[in-house]
Amino acid sequence: MLNQNQTPLIDALKACATRPHAPFYTPGHKRGKGIAQPLADLLGKAVFGADLTELADLDNLFAPQGVILQAQQLAADAFGALQTWFLVNGSTCGIEAAILATCGTGDKIILPRNVHSSAIAGLILSGAMPIFLNPEYDPVLDIAHSITPTAVQCALQQHPDAKAVFAVYPTYYGVCGELEAIAQITHQYNIPLLVDEAHGAHFAFHAELPTPALAAGADLTVQSIHKTLSAMTQASMLHVQGNRIDIDRVTQALQLVQSTSPSYVLLASLDAARQQMALHGKQLISRSLQLADAARSRISQISGVSVLDISQTKSPGFAALDQTRLTVTVSSLGLTGFAAEEILDEKLGVTAEFSSLQHLTFIISLGNTQADIEQLVQGITTLAQINPLPPEKKELIFWDNIFKLANSVRISPREAFFTPTETLPLEETSDRICAEIVCPYPPGIPVLMPGELITKPAIEYLRYIQATGGLITGCQDLSLTSLKVLKSLA
Repeated sequence: MLNQNQTPLIDALKACATRPHAPFYTPGHKRGKGIAQPLADLLGKAVFGADLTELADLDNLFAPQGVILQAQQLAADAFGALQTWFLVNGSTCGIEAAILATCGTGDKIILPRNVHSSAIAGLILSGAMPIFLNPEYDPVLDIAHSITPTAVQCALQQHPDAKAVFAVYPTYYGVCGELEAIAQITHQYNIPLLVDEAHGAHFAFHAELPTPALAAGADLTVQSIHKTLSAMTQASMLHVQGNRIDIDRVTQALQLVQSTSPSYVLLASLDAARQQMALHGKQLISRSLQLADAARSRISQISGVSVLDISQTKSPGFAALDQTRLTVTVSSLGLTGFAAEEILDEKLGVTAEFSSLQHLTFIISLGNTQADIEQLVQGITTLAQINPLPPEKKELIFWDNIFKLANSVRISPREAFFTPTETLPLEETSDRICAEIVCPYPPGIPVLMPGELITKPAIEYLRYIQATGGLITGCQDLSLTSLKVLKSLA
């Protein structure tokens, strides 16, 4: 029985940081003595004493046999995995490794069209061919939810040679699909279910939250421990269970996409976050749920706004909701989510996680306080009293319009990535093959990707996002006056 009170990695790092010695190894600041003064003024010097390299007592992330291995074993036990890997390049590298470990050049992988851009990077690196499924969609709220078991079943019947199914659980809005049913269907074909659970690291520690991906039957899941728990930014974990995942291939894939100079400060934060949740997780999340419930109840009573709730929809792609994720619809106030976010942030001292055309989304986690909730409620109350112009009576350009066509991938993202390109004015790119990733961010869901047919609805949607205050990322020309397309295909 593992002792979850232990913090093997933190203990070893503390011992190395406090041991008197003359350092002749990286990093160059030598335990903070040479750190630039502006950074020392910001952070203090103490943290840099723990910014060490892979010394003998600190183990090796790529071949762990000591304290890193012990810390990962404790994490596997706490999160319910057979094996866990610590990630210092964020969940991005975990998702890339998951695809690399299960798919090779030309292999098919079934995945939702609202995947994060890291999954597209995984397709490019692996050479896999995506079989995209449209997620269930709410046309009133303009929110994409999850793929359904029925959609997965149909895709596997059409593509029984697929090597894996990939799911997003939960979505950025906290929406969870029927993952257990998807897992059962996937396993009928004896292939693994991979899950982007970046926003669900806390699910394992409270019964009132949605079922964790591993408990629902996922074979591999990637979690951003920094997003909803207390690890430092960029610190994540990859978990596996069962025998459908080749553990050696996961290890090899991670060696391709992780730094060979991992931050021990980030690794230590994973060790600490695991211990904190193993010992106090239920209590901490109970408090977060209480704060979130209070915020949801009070904001729901404010005229002109509404809060996303599972009772609003009967969509098969909306089976559960993470109650610590608060999505507030502000469009009835005559504001876009982008404009509302700017007002809250600059004038009312409330900063959202992200905005979209109609909504603002807030993450309530173990670091939030009652004072934060009061400021949030007051901020939304004030926002609702600003009385801008009434909503314009015009048809919105919905996200769903982009993906109504059948699978629009013409060649694999990898082949497109390495094919010669040319840059054309945006208005001349319709019906050409895209050569770059173009996505509004957050949430980082690509509207266009290498190998995909560029459609007029996609162009109109991107222009609309930009005109209403959204941010476009990933492409070379951020002004969106031009776009890179493949030279040899039309």
